[in-house]
Amino acid sequence: MGLHTPIETHRTPSPFGVEILDLRHFTSQHLRPLLENETRLWAQLMSWDYRSSAEMILRYVDSKILPGYAAVENGHIGGYAFFVYEGSKGVIGDLFADDSIRLPLEYEAAGETVESRLATHVIATLQRSPGVQRIEAQLLPHESGALARPFVEEGFRQYPRLFMVLPLHPGMAEQHIAEYPDIDFRRWLEHDFQPVSSVITACYRGHIDSEINDQYRTLNGSLRFLNNIVRFPGCGVFDAHSSFVAVHRPTRSIVGLLLCSRVREDVGHVTQICVVPEQRGRMIGETLLGLCTQELRSRRFSALSLTVTEANRKAVDLYRRLGFTTRRRFDAFVWESSS
Repeated sequence: MGLHTPIETHRTPSPFGVEILDLRHFTSQHLRPLLENETRLWAQLMSWDYRSSAEMILRYVDSKILPGYAAVENGHIGGYAFFVYEGSKGVIGDLFADDSIRLPLEYEAAGETVESRLATHVIATLQRSPGVQRIEAQLLPHESGALARPFVEEGFRQYPRLFMVLPLHPGMAEQHIAEYPDIDFRRWLEHDFQPVSSVITACYRGHIDSEINDQYRTLNGSLRFLNNIVRFPGCGVFDAHSSFVAVHRPTRSIVGLLLCSRVREDVGHVTQICVVPEQRGRMIGETLLGLCTQELRSRRFSALSLTVTEANRKAVDLYRRLGFTTRRRFDAFVWESSS
């Protein structure tokens, strides 16, 4: 993760006591209480154990290489945001504030919050960073629309997304698992990285999700995406036993995949599911989900979650038919430079 330009180190004047300061002024000791509150929120809203992600963030804070901002009042940190640079792209990694500091009521009544102020600073910094042509953000803990204003005002496109959950209680009916004369299903293997990257690139060509995440557009980008979800805990701990690929027997090529992580000891999360265009309509995706849920239920998992773009109606309708219900609606935002 590189730094294109130093963040402003001066204090942002504030008529109401809350200052927005460079995150690199602080240590994990200052941030830990806030991250503990955020961890509790993820557990409450999404049954997601955020502790490993929080610890990784705190390690980066101590290393003084994580660009971002902290919202501070009388020496107390009540909010933070960080971002990373990926070549010519900036990605907002997190943005959170608890209730320990608040703006005066007249500012909140006008739609101004601690989190919106943090968003404004992050957006301005990224848009001014030399070489940045694109900015992406997905704000999972925030209800859709709650933080839209600073993004929309700066020209971001807004994509509502759904966080959906399937209970895996013992009395639940088994998911559909079909048999095919030309398709084999097996668990993920370490040597699948390269062929699966090609499948992801093919599956998302022209898809709305490639507008939200431009990594899907190229083989190298898909490989980076895979590396992030398999090697790092940002989307939970990768679970190879509940991750499956569909292999076309005549050509021995992978034509579909489902990757799953553990976001809590007893909760799985689908980090990726896709089927190549020429094999769609054969219920391969349903079978991949059936194999995943069968594996998770055998290990007494209580739920499986996933995220899906609301405009992807076919996928949303499929998940609902399979028993998933929407727990949260959140936003993804994308900005691209016009120059």
